[in-house]
Amino acid sequence: MEFMKLLFIASFCVIVCEGMKTKEFFSPKLSNKSVESAWECFKNLTGAQRGFTSKAMPNLKHYFQKFGYLSIPDGENATEEFDEMTESAVNMYQQNFGLKVTGKLDQQTVTQLMTPRCGREDVINGTTVMWRKNGGNFSYGTKHYTYFTGTPRWSVNRRHLTYAFDPDNEVTEITQTEMQTVFASAFQRWAAVIPLTFTETDDFSSADITIGFFYGSHGDGNPFDGVGGVLGHSFAPEDGRLHLDGAESWTVNLESNSPMTAIDLESVATHEIGHILGLGHSSIQEAIMYPSIPAQTIKVDLQNDDVEGVQGLYGSNSN
Repeated sequence: MEFMKLLFIASFCVIVCEGMKTKEFFSPKLSNKSVESAWECFKNLTGAQRGFTSKAMPNLKHYFQKFGYLSIPDGENATEEFDEMTESAVNMYQQNFGLKVTGKLDQQTVTQLMTPRCGREDVINGTTVMWRKNGGNFSYGTKHYTYFTGTPRWSVNRRHLTYAFDPDNEVTEITQTEMQTVFASAFQRWAAVIPLTFTETDDFSSADITIGFFYGSHGDGNPFDGVGGVLGHSFAPEDGRLHLDGAESWTVNLESNSPMTAIDLESVATHEIGHILGLGHSSIQEAIMYPSIPAQTIKVDLQNDDVEGVQGLYGSNSN
């Protein structure tokens, strides 16, 4: 039985690498996590530049499409050629992540592409949303916090928010007590800097914020992709949904003989709560809202960029 589970997950990852599109597909709940990264296929593109062709190139184009760097018209298939549009996407990606802008898939860029990350986009409608508030106006900049289009936030009459865990979508490696502790800590980090409170409730159906672990296609149009790819995603205010990929090797204690693919739950939870509050991604690597986080990494402390961004939406506790 365990062999069949392993075989199915391995097949799932092959599907992802051979057609990483935004459409949904089926994947059941599986417990075996010892498979290669969902983006392992990007290794085959190391050194690629304009004019290069590869069967793995469509995977890269769908990756860039998912995160907003490239637009593939409906009904068109991604080609195997490293064309001008792909070069432009690589340039924008390298700029966003503070890499040397070459338009080529050097080793550093490929490593960044393969790093586990949040499923939210970095670029919206072809525009890098690295914009900051300046004197009441919004201007474009780099290495700064971002907001979702329209700058959504929780309304002034919803400042005492409740959250609940989906009883039908959990993972076995994290106990209920551990889950409660981790999320209470993550919510408190944000509550410490803005005039909002977060309280756990047992009433899942009425909670403002709902948290669950899902596999593959799970009904929101953003299917998960297995180990080492997208770790989670959440939605702008006042949606409240926070989804995590159940296929990851989640842990609350990286020191306890955790596998090399282990992902620290509190680090990802803190990031996704930032989206719940209205923050987009930051290009500052130290920030909680930076899009990616390597396995075996703990990053839970808010940085100035995170604090400035969220206080731009809600004000500070000192007001």
